[in-house]
Amino acid sequence: MDKILLSNMGFYGYHGVFKEESELGQKFFIDMELYLDTKEAGLTDQMEKSVSYGDVYELVKKIVENKRFNLLEALAESISKEVLGEFGLIQEVMVRVKKPEAPVPGIYDYFGVEIRRSRDE
Repeated sequence: MDKILLSNMGFYGYHGVFKEESELGQKFFIDMELYLDTKEAGLTDQMEKSVSYGDVYELVKKIVENKRFNLLEALAESISKEVLGEFGLIQEVMVRVKKPEAPVPGIYDYFGVEIRRSRDE
């Protein structure tokens, strides 16, 4: 299966279990892999045979910036569900949510969660 990649999309959101996270907010970064057949789009060079990554970006932005979740798992599930619901050509999606400013003392790049969901589930 072919895939469209959306890498390191950055947003500001209010997700987390601590009060400060839901009040002050923080940066989140999202990686996605959209699994679909792109052969027809490649052969015809027609946008309607594919998925606009700009449209996917705007949908993910709306979810991350306008909804609130305690858990990264819930944020990832919401993204996967809405993307699969909105874009009929996508058969499967991988969503990775990265939280680089988690309230955990130490040195790290980020904490995160990665899920993979298909239209058949």
